[in-house]
Amino acid sequence: MNLLLATLSRDAAGLLLALLAAMLLAPLHAGLAAAVGIVLALLSLRYLAMRAAVRRRFPAPGRLVDLGSYRIHVLAEGEARGGKLPVLWFAGGHAAGHAIHHLHRAFREHTRSILIDRPGTGWSDAGPFPRTTAREAEEVIRVLELAEERGPFVIAGHSFGGLLAANIARRRPDLVHRLVLLDPTPLDTVIYGPPLQALREFRMAPWKAGIARLFGFDLMKRQAATQRQNPAYAAVLDAVDRELGPDIIAARAVDERAAADFAQASIYAELTPCGAASAAWSTGVYDGDLDGTSVWLVAPKDDLDVATLPEAKTANARLNQRVMRVIARSRERYLATSERSRRIIAPAGSGHNFVFLIPDFVIGVMHEAIEGPAKES
Repeated sequence: MNLLLATLSRDAAGLLLALLAAMLLAPLHAGLAAAVGIVLALLSLRYLAMRAAVRRRFPAPGRLVDLGSYRIHVLAEGEARGGKLPVLWFAGGHAAGHAIHHLHRAFREHTRSILIDRPGTGWSDAGPFPRTTAREAEEVIRVLELAEERGPFVIAGHSFGGLLAANIARRRPDLVHRLVLLDPTPLDTVIYGPPLQALREFRMAPWKAGIARLFGFDLMKRQAATQRQNPAYAAVLDAVDRELGPDIIAARAVDERAAADFAQASIYAELTPCGAASAAWSTGVYDGDLDGTSVWLVAPKDDLDVATLPEAKTANARLNQRVMRVIARSRERYLATSERSRRIIAPAGSGHNFVFLIPDFVIGVMHEAIEGPAKES
């Protein structure tokens, strides 16, 4: 499976699939085999041309750090002055650094602000498979050292990026002045929570999108268009576009590649009950794991996003309440990771994506995190 993912993550993999399709069809009908092979090969070549044009239009804005057989992109801007600490950002999902660029942009004039493209995203190479949170935590630590970025850092991670940030802190507490978890993904929700359709889609959708992408078809854009039919999703997508701005929206074209899809397909195996259980020891961050580290958990008190899930809309009101309670409260376990933890409640009604919906609130919290002493009240 990992060899397959590594192969498919290459832009030219469409040509290999075209040849394979022709070979499989040849025993049935030679003419059809030739026609299918030629069409798929032409679509693959068009995709390769599109990728080449994107690379010319959007060169890497930061530094490509060589990890041997692959490179990871680091964008570090600004200087840490006057006692302010450098900040390291991780967006939600398995996303590139520019997915949270609006917060980076707000701080690069005040301190050193660092974005790292997770392997397979942005300008980073796909790297070896499988993609795992544990592996990427080790990669980030190594990249910071090779890039000569000096800590300690304030590390902020949203959602799945919060799980990565917590893993970095567990492995290298000396690099962390403060860990700011912005509604982080808790493995407990995946293992013990309800069987969420949204998590199943996280695993399967990138596979389909990656195969289609190799022939120039963007299923993710179609999915976003479908999501916009839901007012709640539309509000979030509009907020993302508004906060990131047109330049960053355009630069997202670097992520419209198969490597990004297959990297997601690999790492999102952790978002299944079996995958989360298998990764629990290497990826879970539990009670006392971060003792001595200043940990801030920033999230809504009651996550209204949970109420929009199909699993929370059954005819059984008591079951609905349990679904909402388990999902909303399992993240609170992060408070037990350190005796120096602090709970900050996001404004009511803000939901999981408050980093885009109410960025001024996040900016205020982060200013305090960067400038304040590592002491909790």
